[in-house]
Amino acid sequence: MIRVVLTVLVAVALLTASMPAIETARAATTAERIGAETDRLERAIGGVVAGSTPVSDPAMAAQTTVPVRVPTGFTAADLDRVALVESPDRPGEVVLAYRIDGRPEREFRIGTGPTRTAVDLVDAPIELRPGGASRVRIRYVDDGGATVRISRIG
Repeated sequence: MIRVVLTVLVAVALLTASMPAIETARAATTAERIGAETDRLERAIGGVVAGSTPVSDPAMAAQTTVPVRVPTGFTAADLDRVALVESPDRPGEVVLAYRIDGRPEREFRIGTGPTRTAVDLVDAPIELRPGGASRVRIRYVDDGGATVRISRIG
């Protein structure tokens, strides 16, 4: 009986001691996965821009739909917010911003490919589901200049 109690106490002590490392690993994993989703979104934008010509009629514009998957599960940190927003530091640029458990917000820049193109976030900021997938539509339109228009679907 004493052995069982001591084993449980040691296990609880080890778990308590390792929790900060587990939380750090979860935050790092979440940042890595969100970075990968940012890269996927950037490649989708670059693909639409590189292979198309902007048109003034949005219904005729080149477009694609991209699912943006926010990490979930035991290996991911709990997210308070995930959104596509205009960069607070660089006007005209779009970032994927996220916040973990009330910590300061972090962001990943989203480029438009090799050509510099304006980006318009429809109903900005575009809030994404903090757990699971959100679908984002990308359209390449001519609003007095080449513009990538991003909106959330559903």
